[in-house]
Amino acid sequence: MTRRGLAIVLVSLVLVTAMALAVMRRTSPPVDEQSPHLANIEQAIKDLDLIRPPRQKLADDFTLDTPKGGRFRLSEQRGKVVFINFWATWCPPCREEMPAMERLYTRYKKDGFVMLAVSVDGDRRAVTPFLNEHQFTFTVGLDPEMELANAYGVRGLPASFVVDRRGYLTALALGPRSWDDSAGRVLVEGLTR
Repeated sequence: MTRRGLAIVLVSLVLVTAMALAVMRRTSPPVDEQSPHLANIEQAIKDLDLIRPPRQKLADDFTLDTPKGGRFRLSEQRGKVVFINFWATWCPPCREEMPAMERLYTRYKKDGFVMLAVSVDGDRRAVTPFLNEHQFTFTVGLDPEMELANAYGVRGLPASFVVDRRGYLTALALGPRSWDDSAGRVLVEGLTR
């Protein structure tokens, strides 16, 4: 399949998934009225047009290799807010949102905010030159066989998942976002409290 054909398939899958998840969003858990900062988080989720899981679910644990030879394990991040973004070097919307991701990460990493950008590039050799060119400082994981992407139900790129400090999936996004805008900051500040 050509890249154009793959792009058309990915866009179609994103639209179908977005419609299905929009229905699920209507069943979001209620906000605890005793916690004003939870109301702020809910408003940030709405402003960012994120999707709430219909029920509480622990994020599936995983371990990924990094381009520099290290390993990232989700369960080792317990106690921190983890932002997981699936992307590829050939994906224009992914490339578009990554500078905003870097700014958000740089601002909140000292507060227990972890960012993992999971590359689904089939050729691992494409990732390091891209990272060197853009000088991103967040952690990058490699998923060339898309095993993790499939486990998380990713059907289009970019796709992002927010995991709270207890390890629960809090929200997800299909498509790019301006992650470092005021809603993104409110979301991260609320979750890292």
